[in-house]
Amino acid sequence: MASNALRRSKKSNGSSNAMSRIEWIDIVIAIIIFILCLTCILPFIHTAAKSISSNTEVLARNVFLWPKDINFDAYISIFKDGSMVYSMIYSAIVTLVSTGLGMLITICTAYPLSKKRLKGRKFLTFIFMFPMYFSAGLIPQYMLYQQLGILNTVWVLILPIIYSAYNMLIMKTYFQANLPDSLEESAVLDGASNFQILLQIALPLSKPILATLSLFYAVGRWNSYADNMYFIREENLKMIQYKLYQMVASATEAQTVSLSEAAAVVSTPEVLQAAAVMFVTIPIIIVYPFIQKYFVKGVMIGAVKG
Repeated sequence: MASNALRRSKKSNGSSNAMSRIEWIDIVIAIIIFILCLTCILPFIHTAAKSISSNTEVLARNVFLWPKDINFDAYISIFKDGSMVYSMIYSAIVTLVSTGLGMLITICTAYPLSKKRLKGRKFLTFIFMFPMYFSAGLIPQYMLYQQLGILNTVWVLILPIIYSAYNMLIMKTYFQANLPDSLEESAVLDGASNFQILLQIALPLSKPILATLSLFYAVGRWNSYADNMYFIREENLKMIQYKLYQMVASATEAQTVSLSEAAAVVSTPEVLQAAAVMFVTIPIIIVYPFIQKYFVKGVMIGAVKG
């Protein structure tokens, strides 16, 4: 009995040591995650603090994570500048249209390809996935848009990005993993058509992936400015991100920020840049909490099988 008690004691000591090792690993992982979170949060807080601080404090490099001599002159200048407000509204409309069309194309592509009964499914999947691995390059792309007649139009900001092979693959995988064939077969026996199955069964059960991919499309369109730079010349067709890029570039080169004459610029370029960054970033931050629960579910696709 003494030997059994000794063995139990050793086992308990071993398990306690294992638990202590796991706890230390958890602490290290938590510290690393905390540091990574700080690298994302602190720059944002610093920019927000500068945007509502006085010019003197910002120029003296006294503003770090807390604003000093709080004022909103930079934001007033931005709102008085009609071009910035117009670009914000214009960018929101373009983002909504491109996100809606992108989701429509992605759903109409992914759902049929997720069905085994589709003839030529492997070949069609290869055709749709091919753009994910190869691209013709910028010059052929420019020539193609020129032949299509969409250069310097709003459609050059919408049509090229409404299909994403990566997003299609994610949605196709979701349909295959979460929509059993038995569910579709029962709907067919009840007389449902393919469109009815898609609209009344598949999409209501796919809210997490719909929210996730909608966020991907919206953020991708909202943050992109390279296509504005290459394919747009008209000032009224430039999105807010490209306006911000021009503002930062002009301030970096000449220490001035160009706004319209209607805007009473009383802020330094650095403060005005910070306010413009916040002006562009806040809409995405406002939207994200409403779809966060679906986004978390969507990014966990394939992580748990059961």
